[in-house]
Amino acid sequence: MLHLARPWDRSGLKSFGPSDCLVSEIAGDAPRKGGHARLMRTELRDGVRELILHPYPKGGHAPNPLRQGFPVRPRTAKEHETPEEVRARELLRRMNEVLARVQELGEALEDPIAVWSRLRLAWERAENEEDPRMAEIVRQAEDVLPRLKALEPRIRRVLRRTRELVPLDRVQEMDRASMRWLVRQPGRNIAERAGASQRILATVRRENFDTPENRVLHAYVRLASDVAREWMQEHPRAKASKRYMEVDAFGRFCKTFARMLAELEVRVADTGIVPNYVLMQDPGYRAIYEAWRRLLEEDKVLDDLWAWQAETWTDFAVLAMVLAIDELEESELVAQSPIVWRAEASLGRWFEQDRPIAVFWLKNTGRIVEVQARPEAPGTLLALARAHVSLRITDISRAELPRRVAVWTPHTMERLDLSQAVLRANDRLAEIQPFGQTEVLRNGLILTPSHGQFEKNSATGPRTHVDAIAFEAFGDGLRSGLEAIRAFARSEIYRAGPGP
Repeated sequence: MLHLARPWDRSGLKSFGPSDCLVSEIAGDAPRKGGHARLMRTELRDGVRELILHPYPKGGHAPNPLRQGFPVRPRTAKEHETPEEVRARELLRRMNEVLARVQELGEALEDPIAVWSRLRLAWERAENEEDPRMAEIVRQAEDVLPRLKALEPRIRRVLRRTRELVPLDRVQEMDRASMRWLVRQPGRNIAERAGASQRILATVRRENFDTPENRVLHAYVRLASDVAREWMQEHPRAKASKRYMEVDAFGRFCKTFARMLAELEVRVADTGIVPNYVLMQDPGYRAIYEAWRRLLEEDKVLDDLWAWQAETWTDFAVLAMVLAIDELEESELVAQSPIVWRAEASLGRWFEQDRPIAVFWLKNTGRIVEVQARPEAPGTLLALARAHVSLRITDISRAELPRRVAVWTPHTMERLDLSQAVLRANDRLAEIQPFGQTEVLRNGLILTPSHGQFEKNSATGPRTHVDAIAFEAFGDGLRSGLEAIRAFARSEIYRAGPGP
């Protein structure tokens, strides 16, 4: 197994670090239960080769293969964080934005005829950081806050019987234990037995708020307050937006509610609590219980998405390529693979589609452009380039071999050095040229996270050329990235001939 810091590298690694892509190439079939995701499989002359992706370690390090020094996903927002925690929270924020862009495809699929136009509008909104992303906490700020306000004055309480020393004139009830206590006291009558304080042990009923449903309520408002604060920290430029103000008001109300429940001595429910009759049947408590479970499930899902965010980045990059080609004036979508949206992500992937995901017809130029991701049967050149995303361009007006563009989507926890990346990727393309027989692959594109600083770079060889774009999934970084991808698509698609 060859562990690769970059897909285009020649030599392997003994262990992975946060600056590496977690990609390995295997000679032969990879074990099915290896804790990895298959990116590509092909049969070459020397046998089968598989390109696989390993997950980011959830605890910062993991064996088989050795991964160490990685950031750990932050749990709840803190007022004072270490530099490592600040860095991890920034990575989480960027991951959430990538997730939001991919999840917007699920909303766009509600209208299958206008999928790409609807997705484009959603991404245009994401370019404005003052218009923050939709999230579960935003939905709950709108839907759950009225229920919490209605529940606050009527939270359930029970009358619990306890034994206390009560003044004689206020005794209303005594049980057997109280009477035994009274009999043991010295004196000839009740007044003497009551002693100087004139109090005796009696049964009293006290209001108690520490019920299972209130424990769930307490757990929910504490969690919702933390999630709201975390969401607001991710969107500091959106303070004037309606969503931000709603989440802010919701978070402050939940914090105040949690303080009140703590003063009433209500404990916090465990996550594995079995819902009782009230939680199942009372409309207010049932809504709170369901909202609590959704936030807990979201936290669990984030663990898996953190581990497999490289796969989510690939899906985001593929959607960006499709939108760039769809915006060409003469471009016409002639075929689109069925996209199956999942209720929850699997190994970082929210949707499945056949290959290619989209086919465009450039009616004036006479070319067909296919966007392909994770191909079932990649050609020799694509497999040797270790690129599991590509463009396939066919000029039907000329008797030429189809032309491919390798698209690498390396994801790392630290910023990639684009100047070195384009040189090494270009060298890789030059090395594999003798193996081309049924198609041409001389150009490539690297799409990678920018970690806050947009950048473009390129390298050209005698017969090959590679472009690289480091961009973001939100704000100016998204706007600049999409513009660069559009420019690349135009230059590549309209380039004459199979050569560079």
